[in-house]
Amino acid sequence: MRRGDQGKAGQKGAGERLDNRVLPVMREAVALVQLVLFSRLKKKFAASFSRWPPEKARQHAGSVVNDLFASKVLDRESMQFADEHRDLVETELRALASTLPDLLPLLTDALRMQVMCDHQEGRNSLTTLLRARALGILQEERPLPLPSTFMLAVRRLGVEQGLLQPLQSEDPGGA
Repeated sequence: MRRGDQGKAGQKGAGERLDNRVLPVMREAVALVQLVLFSRLKKKFAASFSRWPPEKARQHAGSVVNDLFASKVLDRESMQFADEHRDLVETELRALASTLPDLLPLLTDALRMQVMCDHQEGRNSLTTLLRARALGILQEERPLPLPSTFMLAVRRLGVEQGLLQPLQSEDPGGA
C-alpha cells in the first residue's frame, strides 16, 4: 500500500501508525485487563494455596500475569519468587484457559493491543502472542477489535469488577 493510499475507505493500512494520543489510553486498558486477571488469580490462589500467606498468593498471581504479558519485573523479591516457582507459574499458565474461560476474549484482545502498541513504539513483542497461542489462551478466530471497541469492552469489565465507576450514561437509572 502506498503512503497516500493509507486510510482509504476508513481502513488503516499495515504501515499506518496509530495516533500517539491513543497509545497511552490503550496501554491503560491493557493494564486494567491485567489487573482484573491479577485479582481473579489472587483470589483463586488464596483458596488453592490456603497454607500460603496472602503475600505469597499475591506474588504468585503477579508472576503469572507478568509472564503472560512478558512484563518486566523490577522488584527483586517478585523476581526471586517467580524464579523459585517457575514450574508452578508454568502450570497455572497452562491451566488458565480452563480456569478463567470468561476472560479469554479480553485477554486475547489485550495481548493483541499490547503487541500493536509495542509495534507502534518500535518494539517487536510478537512472541507474547505466540506464547499465548501455545498456552491455549489466544483465541485466534476472534476478530481484532477497533481500539475504541476494545477500550469500551475493558471499561465495562472494569465496572463489572468494581474497579471503575460507571459513567452517568452507563447507569441511566441513577442512584
